Amino acid sequence: MLTSHHAPSQGSPTALLGGTDQSTPGTHPAGHVLVVGTPGPRLERLTHTLRTTGHDVSHAPPGEAGPRVRQAPPDAVVALDEPGTRHAGAAVIREVRTVPAGRALPLLVVTDTSGPAGVAQLLRQGADDCIPEASDPDELSARIEAKLRRVPVPVEQLLRDPRTGLYSRPHFLDEAERELNRPEAARHGGVLAVIGVAELAALEERLGPRVRREIAERLAGVAEQLGGVCDRLGRDDDGHLLMLLPGIDEESALRGLTDFATAAAGTRFVVADENVRLTPAVGWLPLTGCTDAADAVDQARDAAREALRHRDLRPVRYAPWMREAPHRHRRPPVRALIRPALSALSPVLALLLGIGVPFALYRQAYLAGWDLGSGMYWAVVAGLVLSALLIVLECLYALDAPPRPAGPGAPYPPASAVIAAYLPNEAATIVDTVESFLRQDYPGELEIVLAYNTPHPLPVEDTLRAIAARDSRLVLLPVAGSTSKAQNVNAAVTRVRGEFVGIFDADHHPAQHAFRDAWHWLSNGYDVVQGHCVVRNGDSSRVARLVAVEFEAIYAVSHPGRTRLHGFGVFGGSNGFWRTDLLARTRMHGSMLTEDIDSTMRSLTRGARIAVDRTLISRELAPTTLAALWNQRSRWAQGWLQVSLKHLWHGLRSPALTVRQKFGLLVLLGWREIQPWLTLQILPILLYAIWKTGGPAHLDWAVPVCVLALLLTLAAGPVQALFAWRLAVPELRARRGWFWSYFLVSTVFYSHFKNMVARQAHLKEALGDRQWRVTPRAQATAAARAVARR
Repeated sequence: MLTSHHAPSQGSPTALLGGTDQSTPGTHPAGHVLVVGTPGPRLERLTHTLRTTGHDVSHAPPGEAGPRVRQAPPDAVVALDEPGTRHAGAAVIREVRTVPAGRALPLLVVTDTSGPAGVAQLLRQGADDCIPEASDPDELSARIEAKLRRVPVPVEQLLRDPRTGLYSRPHFLDEAERELNRPEAARHGGVLAVIGVAELAALEERLGPRVRREIAERLAGVAEQLGGVCDRLGRDDDGHLLMLLPGIDEESALRGLTDFATAAAGTRFVVADENVRLTPAVGWLPLTGCTDAADAVDQARDAAREALRHRDLRPVRYAPWMREAPHRHRRPPVRALIRPALSALSPVLALLLGIGVPFALYRQAYLAGWDLGSGMYWAVVAGLVLSALLIVLECLYALDAPPRPAGPGAPYPPASAVIAAYLPNEAATIVDTVESFLRQDYPGELEIVLAYNTPHPLPVEDTLRAIAARDSRLVLLPVAGSTSKAQNVNAAVTRVRGEFVGIFDADHHPAQHAFRDAWHWLSNGYDVVQGHCVVRNGDSSRVARLVAVEFEAIYAVSHPGRTRLHGFGVFGGSNGFWRTDLLARTRMHGSMLTEDIDSTMRSLTRGARIAVDRTLISRELAPTTLAALWNQRSRWAQGWLQVSLKHLWHGLRSPALTVRQKFGLLVLLGWREIQPWLTLQILPILLYAIWKTGGPAHLDWAVPVCVLALLLTLAAGPVQALFAWRLAVPELRARRGWFWSYFLVSTVFYSHFKNMVARQAHLKEALGDRQWRVTPRAQATAAARAVARR
């Protein structure tokens, strides 16, 4: 029953839900108590009572107690019983106890239920204690303290942590040892995994050692939510989550661990009262062949340490070299000598495979009675005509590319720019780049995160620190041990505050309103938007001028045209803007030479919407020498091949893609890899025809169909150059001579150059040569810098 609301008379107990606290301040140790109840006078009085007795109090309405406990477990829960409603104490008990973190929490119910039957029922349903509403506040506080102190031994000596249900490390090892001691025939596979967190050291330095326990708890909550075969979870003193997955094959385990990492990376956790993102690093090994549980855990930790370097959410299987000293792992000497030699000979190998082998095949087939060469001739002609038609279609579709939404679909949120830089390569340009970003005109809050790696300190770092001290929007993020753009971006994505992220290379100068315009797309139903990269140093050399026009053909024509033709965009690299939650779940994989295309493909096949906007401008630097261009395009070609091998079949089976999109994927990832070899086939076919007819004088060179096919094929280049000029940005459109030069060079030389690069890239991938060659940055000319500042 409710007591009176006026102050009690002298000598009477102070009512729990009324009156004033008469306890001495400081006699009750502080603890975080979650009060669950419907807002109203009773809840207010209970909250006031708990606070005046020295407790830190937060509130959750019935129905939200479970998520609150899962997100940030309190020290105790006090529920207000409301009999006769769906918010009765029994419902709150079920809600709290079904959450793993709430199974062992002290849970007290404040009730006005009369008689022992109602109290007994609440206790049977999982309450630790029931307190009448007329109780004294000191009694409530003492009961809470008693429940908090009820554990008579250190948690580490218990079988399971009473707060989380996690095994302590010794008992987890006992469980793993029992699994290993089972007969091999009865074990049926099984996997042991260790999960670390990339942000642990930084969080511990800022928030204290408690984060080790809390992080393991939060990760365990994700594993419990996903369910599956993992029913044995533990933690060690270093904050690692330990997983034992018995009776599971390696493929299923890897799939489950990947899903876990993705789910954890996409969740915002409350750790030490801070809202944070975490990057789980999963190391694992199969139980088959393991004999010692402690050694197996140590091996999985070594694999988790390797996963920490990449921050890309991919589980890493233990390999013996991970136990070796740093930098001791090397390829065998013989392979180390053979592979570069074969790579150097790849142009010769390409000619041998693309011309010599087919000619010999056609010749031997003819001698055996099969005119295979003639059939291949028409197949090649059809292929070249198809390629030309696709280019023309892209150009036509580019004219009517969807315009950017006129306004935002939601208020401008905080935004973040991530500039990924390898500092020794960017020292000459990085200060200009940072200053360009600081001139952004964005209506909301904008932070600029420079995520960089450098093998040694550089003087430019002092300049950058001075800029950061002057302007708090600049955040410097050195990424120790990073070897790729992907690792820099992955390190930054958990630190950013923005609702969306723009990703840029270190030579990019985005237009003044770039972030504002990007939000117009993202707030109207899109997940990624790729902008238009414009070359700003075209005056530097003939190569840079060629690339400047080519970029207009790519970003102003091909990307918008393909997006409209096939129904999807497939690029989210430099000058690409992502919803932060999507990028946090997707990450970038440093093993891919075109990590941004790989990331957008993974997002696309999961149902993400990707837009391309040629009016979303960012200006960058082009290679200025033919050697630098070769290195850049070789990496791009090999990267596209990796994406094709990895995603084509998976994309064609994806339920998230329509038939039209799957056809586009087949063209984009399948046909593009066949075409460089197909164009080369005209030479062995011509040699075969000359051999078959007895010499070139006997060939009929004026077959009407062939002449028309040749004219259509040759016309595709000029058409693309014309559309590139028509849709180019104003400062490049004014350079008509550049477009005439591009037309001539691309028709005679450049198309063959790119096909040759693509064929060599195929051979390099087959040989396993995936070395990243950094494209050197050149200083922009004064004229280009002036254009960039407009």
